[in-house]
Amino acid sequence: MSRQVNVRVNAGESVGPQEHLWRWIGYDECNYTYIPEGMELLRKFAALGDAPYYFRTHFMFCTGNCHGTYKFGSTNIYWENEKGEAVYDFTWYDKIIDAYIQTGNKPFIELGFMPKALVDTNYLNPVNGNWDSYNQYKEIGWTCPPKDYNKWHAFIKAVVEHLKERYGEKEIETWYFELWNEPDIFYWKGTTAEYCKLFDYTEHAVHEAAPGVRLSGPAVTGIFEGGHAQKFFRFFLDHCKNGVNFYSGQKGTRLDFITFHVKGGGFPFEMHAAKAVPSVESLVHQVKLGLDIITEFGYQDREVVLSEADPDGWAAGGVYDNANMIFRNTEYYATYVASTYDKIDRLSMQYGIKVRPLAWAFMFPAERCFEGTRTFTTQGIDKAVFNMFKIYGTLGNTKLAFESDGAETMDFLKEPDIGVKNNSQYTGEGEETDVSGFAVRGDDGEVQIVIYSHCNDRDKKEEQQISLSVEGLEKECVTVSHHRIDAEHSNPYAEWLRQGQPLYPEGEQYAAIKARDGLEELCGKQEARTEDGRLELTFTMPAHGVSYIRIQGADYEGFKR
Repeated sequence: MSRQVNVRVNAGESVGPQEHLWRWIGYDECNYTYIPEGMELLRKFAALGDAPYYFRTHFMFCTGNCHGTYKFGSTNIYWENEKGEAVYDFTWYDKIIDAYIQTGNKPFIELGFMPKALVDTNYLNPVNGNWDSYNQYKEIGWTCPPKDYNKWHAFIKAVVEHLKERYGEKEIETWYFELWNEPDIFYWKGTTAEYCKLFDYTEHAVHEAAPGVRLSGPAVTGIFEGGHAQKFFRFFLDHCKNGVNFYSGQKGTRLDFITFHVKGGGFPFEMHAAKAVPSVESLVHQVKLGLDIITEFGYQDREVVLSEADPDGWAAGGVYDNANMIFRNTEYYATYVASTYDKIDRLSMQYGIKVRPLAWAFMFPAERCFEGTRTFTTQGIDKAVFNMFKIYGTLGNTKLAFESDGAETMDFLKEPDIGVKNNSQYTGEGEETDVSGFAVRGDDGEVQIVIYSHCNDRDKKEEQQISLSVEGLEKECVTVSHHRIDAEHSNPYAEWLRQGQPLYPEGEQYAAIKARDGLEELCGKQEARTEDGRLELTFTMPAHGVSYIRIQGADYEGFKR
């Protein structure tokens, strides 16, 4: 089955700035940051043309052995001596921050979770012995409010003062700071009001130490109509706007930017799971609901970071936990990102709010090759989704007029039950393929066109006949390059399959897979002439693919006709 899709770009019509909204990345395991594999991936992001990238990670205040494990980490930044006095140790905390700075990136600092010595044990059941106490802490203790809010205030102030002294006040003013993570669910044992109290104490401490630092909250989970996250979000914004500050007793609390999370689905541990896929539309609908609330409370002038914007909810799970995680290994993950980020960009322009989705993906050391975890690399091999970010990293800053008659409209945002697609039973079957994209002008004047083809059904086979018309070109002679991400291009997973799916490839086998992990051309660079500033191109795209077309002017004699 195939269909004709007509795409039109006007290189002579600028329609505003192109926000590089993709430069935000995150992951759970803070101690993976400074290990060799983590440093390697950080350097890859720093090497992208629009670096620095901002990195957020969990467990930065937690107590433990400072060795990374799935869904946990620690730095031992805070403990108390026998007199109950606070002792700060920044050794491991600094290793994480240093890794970002030294590789050419920047931190998105999550202020959490609760150090063991600060936990209010009234939220816990009594236990006996160090083993039981630490096991209880690793399970739920780090989610508790502090036993003393004044000690928490002093702790936060000490952290910011340390960062200011080590990195400079002007530098940390370029970072992002956020209080906690998803306090509307099991990450926070306290009430909504207690989170607001924690925020008030945190905000005062942060800005007492460094007035120019940017602090946000509340980082709630996916916002659904009538859901707890929506109620929590409203309560928090109303408190910041109109409530009595728990620290100062005055009205309101300073809020520099706003964070919340969006997810396209959920795939739990289920070894023999039926087919399920993430939904682009459900994720984007959650963005809309969040922006509606932000507008309701008059915060549309604030930057918004979707500090987890993911196709699903379990980064550390892989294909051996739930077979549906397979999409993360393939071109599907790349086209999912392309489609959701494009729609988020459209919503951002519609609301007049700068929105930045943060991709919750990193890497896991020592995993089996193509484990299916939510990662950019596997055993040092760049996955197809990372090639999408390589495209992003080359793009300019001026958006050009773009139209596609194969693009999904945003009418789905009006569907009251769109959120039902966000569950583990959604298959995407029967969905139309969305063929859309955007165009920008590069810093050197070249025209850069991104066209994606995505269907929520990962098994859909459909060929799109693309007719691309580019007008408004200034040069009569141009060169055209065309890179592609699909099942056979910029996709080492396909080569891994051809190599027999080795769990730990070595030697020539590894080299063959690794050789396919770059951004590959669909065809060689071509020379062409424009007619009245117009260029016509035709090509095909599968149901899941990304084309990246670059048009550059060429001034030289003997140009081939």
